[in-house]
Amino acid sequence: MAIQNGRAERAPLLHRSTSVRAVYSNDDETEAGISTLRGSFIISSIGLLIFLQATNISILTTTQSSIAADLDAFEKATWLTSSYLIAMSSLAPLMGKLTQVFTPRLCLFFSTLLICIGTAITGLSTSFEMFIVGRAFTGAGGGGIFIVASIIVIQMTSPKRRGLYIGLVNSGMTVGVSLGAVIAGALEPTIGWKPLFGVQAPISLLAGISLLWSIPAAHSSKENEYTDLSLGQKLARIDYSGALLLTATIILFLLGLSGPKILPTPLILSAITLPVFILNEIYVASGPIIPVSVLRSRGTLLTSLATLGFMMARWSILFYTPMYALSVRGWAPAVAGSILIPTNAGFATGGLLAGVFHIKRTGSFYMHSVVSMALFAPTMAVLAFISTPDSPWTGYVIIVFFNGFITGAAMNYALVHLLHLTHDDVHPIVISLLATFRGFAGSFGSAIGGGLFGRVLQKSLKSGFADAGLTHRGELIRKLLGSPALVNKLEGVEKTIAVASYEDAFKALFLSAAALSAAMVILQACTGWKAPAKVDEQRLDEEEVEGEESLVAGA
Repeated sequence: MAIQNGRAERAPLLHRSTSVRAVYSNDDETEAGISTLRGSFIISSIGLLIFLQATNISILTTTQSSIAADLDAFEKATWLTSSYLIAMSSLAPLMGKLTQVFTPRLCLFFSTLLICIGTAITGLSTSFEMFIVGRAFTGAGGGGIFIVASIIVIQMTSPKRRGLYIGLVNSGMTVGVSLGAVIAGALEPTIGWKPLFGVQAPISLLAGISLLWSIPAAHSSKENEYTDLSLGQKLARIDYSGALLLTATIILFLLGLSGPKILPTPLILSAITLPVFILNEIYVASGPIIPVSVLRSRGTLLTSLATLGFMMARWSILFYTPMYALSVRGWAPAVAGSILIPTNAGFATGGLLAGVFHIKRTGSFYMHSVVSMALFAPTMAVLAFISTPDSPWTGYVIIVFFNGFITGAAMNYALVHLLHLTHDDVHPIVISLLATFRGFAGSFGSAIGGGLFGRVLQKSLKSGFADAGLTHRGELIRKLLGSPALVNKLEGVEKTIAVASYEDAFKALFLSAAALSAAMVILQACTGWKAPAKVDEQRLDEEEVEGEESLVAGA
């Protein structure tokens, strides 16, 4: 039995399984049986769901002021976004395992039901608490969309076309983040913020039903250890303790950093639950949520952490540049959201140029990944010092464009270099893990960045009003913390102080993001450049047979 267990432990990292061979053995087989009509419905439905998920990330940047005013949630405004992203990040790591147990097709449909319920509740909200519940449901559903969609793309497309469809998935996310703020900013003054959320409920439900119909059951999943089990047996084999511990760890960590003040108790509890989760996955769980063995690869762990920190810094651009245009520049919401267009255009351009014109081979892209990440920090530092009322707007657009351009290229180089650092057998697992860490970045960036921004803004407002001899401005400070658009309704000294305070907060946020991204360059540099040693599959097969024969002899 020891030989068998040792073999099982090595298999995920070193040996290609039969199911993996089946998936990649024939370029045409994986796409056979899907008609043009079904394929069109699959692509359009997945694209629509990814667009809705991305829209829900950025929609608050231009509607936050109105929502905070209607729900009297000025001092709790950071939770309007954090509630969605915390729920999304908490459940995202579970989706990879759940797709193995219940098939990606069913998991994606369940995710759309959660989005439908969540957006309906949000659109009907009459209180801050009801809004947060709706956003949490929506985030829980959104956590499965991007990851499950990526898994479906990998399973249902041939290797020759996989890159095209993965590119389309990424484009849907980019377009959604970019246009969500613009569309919301344009429509909210006319129709209000509630219909912007409520209309998503029927749209997401139709997209889910479309996918349930268009993806044939035979193509919904590859054979695995759960294929022939009954529903009861599948439910019995889920790692509930691991799921609860991982979810609790993420929620506690983000709760401790999301509010205006850092809460030590949730942070301490998260530091306790994390090692308990790891021990549970190693020694207790029979079917762990995250294969811990994959994290034994230095390249995988460090690339995932570097991507997490790097994209956290990137999300400060996506979340806060529209707020800068609202509060410091005094632009209308619809115009303020348009700042996301050049930075996301840069993201798409950088990734496309790197992929089409340079990444034409397998192998190491060590220097390219390190250098491209290193170029990111200076753009953040420049942005920190030009986020003022009088800086040239054309220069601001150019900087955010290049910030996006560098990000798109860096993410492509980091991915292909990670594939070089790992065995072919674990590439699907590695890609899924990297996508999970990348998904964490939005939640962590919103929670940690929002907490930092709010603390600096509150301190600057208090000191600014106190220095000007303007006492009894507590209520105004409370409203300014959650409503950047309110700045333009002020006059005289109050407006001057408010603009300067927001300017201080943006500067602190972007400089912190620059420092964080610089630290991530060091992590990426530590991933190394050597490919893993070649594995003699024939020798491993012979060892497996010998192990099985010894077990039979022993019996």
